[in-house]
Amino acid sequence: MKLKRSLPETTTATPSTMGSEIKPPASGILTSPDRLRKIDQLREKNIDVILPLPTLVAVGDQSSGKSSLLESVTGIPFPRGQELCTRYATQITHRRDPEVQIIITIIPAPQSTEAEKATLRSYRKELSSTTELRDQFAKILDEVNVYMKIKTDKNPEGEKTFSRDILKIEKCGPTEDYLTVIDVPGIFRLTSKGQTTESDRNLVRDMVTGFIKDKRTIILAVLPANVDVMTQEILALAEQYDPDGERTLGVLTKPDLVIERSAKEAVCNLVTGRKKALNLGYYLVKNRGGDDDDDSKDDSGIRRKERDLFQQSPWCNLPQERVGVAALRERLQDLLGEITDKAYPELRSEARKKLAEAREQQDALGPPRQTEREQQQYLAQIAAKFQQIVRAALEANYSTHSAFDEHGLRLISQVVTVIDIFNRQMRQKGHTYSFGKIDTGEWGSSDNKADDSEEEENASEHGTEQNIATNAKEVRRAFPELESIIHMVEEPSAEFTVQQDNSNWIRNMYHESRGVELGTFSPIVLASAFREQTTKWSLMTEHHLSDIILSIHKFIISILKIVCSDSKLFEAIKSILMDDLLARYAKGMDYAKFLVQVEREKKPYTVNHYFSSNLQKARGDRVAEALQNKRYYDSNCVSVEYAVKFEHVSTAITNKSNEQHAQDDIHDILKSYYKVSRKRFVDNVWLYAVDHHLLSGPNSPLTLFSEQWVLGLDEDSLNAIAGESRTTRDKRKELTKKIADLEEALRILK
Repeated sequence: MKLKRSLPETTTATPSTMGSEIKPPASGILTSPDRLRKIDQLREKNIDVILPLPTLVAVGDQSSGKSSLLESVTGIPFPRGQELCTRYATQITHRRDPEVQIIITIIPAPQSTEAEKATLRSYRKELSSTTELRDQFAKILDEVNVYMKIKTDKNPEGEKTFSRDILKIEKCGPTEDYLTVIDVPGIFRLTSKGQTTESDRNLVRDMVTGFIKDKRTIILAVLPANVDVMTQEILALAEQYDPDGERTLGVLTKPDLVIERSAKEAVCNLVTGRKKALNLGYYLVKNRGGDDDDDSKDDSGIRRKERDLFQQSPWCNLPQERVGVAALRERLQDLLGEITDKAYPELRSEARKKLAEAREQQDALGPPRQTEREQQQYLAQIAAKFQQIVRAALEANYSTHSAFDEHGLRLISQVVTVIDIFNRQMRQKGHTYSFGKIDTGEWGSSDNKADDSEEEENASEHGTEQNIATNAKEVRRAFPELESIIHMVEEPSAEFTVQQDNSNWIRNMYHESRGVELGTFSPIVLASAFREQTTKWSLMTEHHLSDIILSIHKFIISILKIVCSDSKLFEAIKSILMDDLLARYAKGMDYAKFLVQVEREKKPYTVNHYFSSNLQKARGDRVAEALQNKRYYDSNCVSVEYAVKFEHVSTAITNKSNEQHAQDDIHDILKSYYKVSRKRFVDNVWLYAVDHHLLSGPNSPLTLFSEQWVLGLDEDSLNAIAGESRTTRDKRKELTKKIADLEEALRILK
């Protein structure tokens, strides 16, 4: 509410010279009676709690003359000498109707319980005339106090001093012009011992601000003309919610009590816009006073006194369209029509938007789940969504759900990556000691290269491989439940180093395990050598299985969060699933350990022809190595470049001792078998431990949360997981009512 620059005091105040913020009144013709009726229908249904409705609200300090003003503007004869209506808001509605009648009802406060609303709505009085209302009004107000539980002398059992319920008085007749004004209790600064409390003062202030804060509310600031308006708290409050003064209209009452000339001049300056101008201006009216004895059937006596007063100086110099109850009433009708016409299309748009939002919030709560069957259906639907995402993840069908936009949830891709890393690290670093190379020179170099590439390819990448899992500390912090299952290594590359001293290791192994053998060695030597050569298999397997389990666990937790409608439901499902999930992870890990045990503890054996081929090739390479120095170039041979004499072949490896022959055989057999065993082992880890136990098998952790699991829950477990909390029930109830109200609002606004 900005203060405008005062006009020079020498300026004569006329309608043409007043500030542009003071607009001349409109024609007074009702522009939208049907729309105004619909706005009142919305207010009756408490739609104003959801949608701000076009409203004229009379506010003021206590004893500002609000009730008298409302009586003058509306013709409703409020009982004098009583302050019954100041305990709650009063809505007075004029509606054109063929039948003359006055209908009095109560609009319950939105905070009321359903039982309280039913009781309050049951109150209804129908009167045939204003005369009948005047005769019965005091009694009616006493009845209303009982229904609203207002404590008075006549209702000492009442519980409240003020109420948020609204008394509605609807005046109908063929000559009525449509107008709705709401009168709220007057604000007060000081409390009265035994009558009002600090909480009462705050309640009244909250009621007033609740009405005036909405952008579609015209604030009728009722101010007694015989006091300095700058001291009136209601103007400061109006300025707080309407800082530019665009929707505040000042109404000055009690001009007959203004005696001093300077005080009268100050009032005139307000009306003419010279002082504290408002966009809607000020009006000056005279209401019925406490000492007025006029008991006529209408207000003709009061209006006559008002005309006589305003013919006196200085009031007679004021613009006539700013003086008197008739001018004010006409302006209020125009204002209500204007703000209603402006707001009407916005109300429909806002109602549709809020309805869509409410339905979306209701959908997010899921279907109702009070009964066991409802809870079962609800959980089954969530489990079905979960399994649908799981299937897509295992099939790498990442376009089916937005969850896969996060690459960390592309499960099968992550698992395959870990298996590839596992296979590569097993090939490059799985053996404790490196295998010796047989130097055949240029003979069979292509074959040897192909054979030895398994150990040597990507040698430059040794120690640079990174696993999917995060570091051990981060895993322990994020998923402490997995600590007893997965194997977390801070620096795995340090534990997977290959030792190069192969010949000494074989020699020592042979010496420590040989018995009385002639031209051969004990099978125990080979079994012992294989176990020592595969010492790292257990650690490497556990490490990579841990990566896979961690990826699966992250996936399950993340997808559960996505498919669950709220955090409570997610935590409940997670809590009940966790023990079984951990058991299934442990079973997968245990099976991988079992595969390690089978490979390492059983006697080395295979029927794979690849073993025989590798062994024969290794022995042939040793012969070729021994013949390198005895080969020669033969120009007569077209099929080969080098040749050796036949007698040299038979004596090629005769210069080795029994011990060296045994050590070479141990090395070659171990190397040939190790390759077969390693490949078999990696395949088995993938097939049985990973794919069957952890991914796609019937007891995979991914298959745990399913519709079958839901059907197996008992009633208590169902209720613990899917039963609605009081908060959810209240939210669902609130949204159901809000949706019904908004649907009704759209029906009314058609």
